[in-house]
Amino acid sequence: MFGRNDTADSDTTSPDTMNLDDSHPNQKRIIPIFPIDLVFFPRQDMPFGVIEPRYKQLVDDCMINDGQFGVCLIDVYNSIKGWNAPLQVGTIAKIMSCKDVGLDGRLELKIVGRGRFKIDKIIPPAFDMPPDYDPHTPEGHQDVSERHEKVGLGQKMYIQAHVSLIPEIDEAVPINKWEEIVAMWKEKVVAQALPKIVEPSALNRVLEQYYLATETPTIDYIYSLSALGANRPEDLQPLLEANTMDELISRVKELMAARRSD
Repeated sequence: MFGRNDTADSDTTSPDTMNLDDSHPNQKRIIPIFPIDLVFFPRQDMPFGVIEPRYKQLVDDCMINDGQFGVCLIDVYNSIKGWNAPLQVGTIAKIMSCKDVGLDGRLELKIVGRGRFKIDKIIPPAFDMPPDYDPHTPEGHQDVSERHEKVGLGQKMYIQAHVSLIPEIDEAVPINKWEEIVAMWKEKVVAQALPKIVEPSALNRVLEQYYLATETPTIDYIYSLSALGANRPEDLQPLLEANTMDELISRVKELMAARRSD
């Protein structure tokens, strides 16, 4: 399998390259899609584990090309041939490194978020999800691999999509709006902790820990603070879909005003 203990080469090209250039919004491309139970933001970096054969194929294909794929929050109301379906707006992930870890063939990636995209059209995987499929068992992996052999190893086991890049929000974050949502986050934490008492100094330490104590906030600070204030991944999807600074701040305020329902 290509790319083990290696890094993605941004200069790698092929006739089928899926390269997406953030500087040219409204590009249209076909990219692999990885539905997952989190919202991944532009410029965010994180480790990313892969265990399923279909997503190992996705990683191989990405490493041969430009090392990029789409990360989308799972659409809990829909499926594609039985597999988890993605929501319409996601973020391009760039593979910075890839290595094998453990005896089970698990891959550990390091990825960083690039631009946002909108799915225009889904390309389904080559076969339906097997009945009673368990992605965490050798039996599940063997079942998928055997089905892949039957349809042809050149066929894609993962979802692909025609996508369009979404232009970046390039407006500045007003400091008064930042201070307002920081105050709202503190109020939310205090309210959700009741009857326990949360000292203001503890909240300030959290901001410092996540490098959010600033007088020059950027959109990335808003994404990070919102992740701290979210009760579930679905709370963050409206932020990813916002297209102006005013729209983003309005949605962050809604998130911070919401209280845990359980």
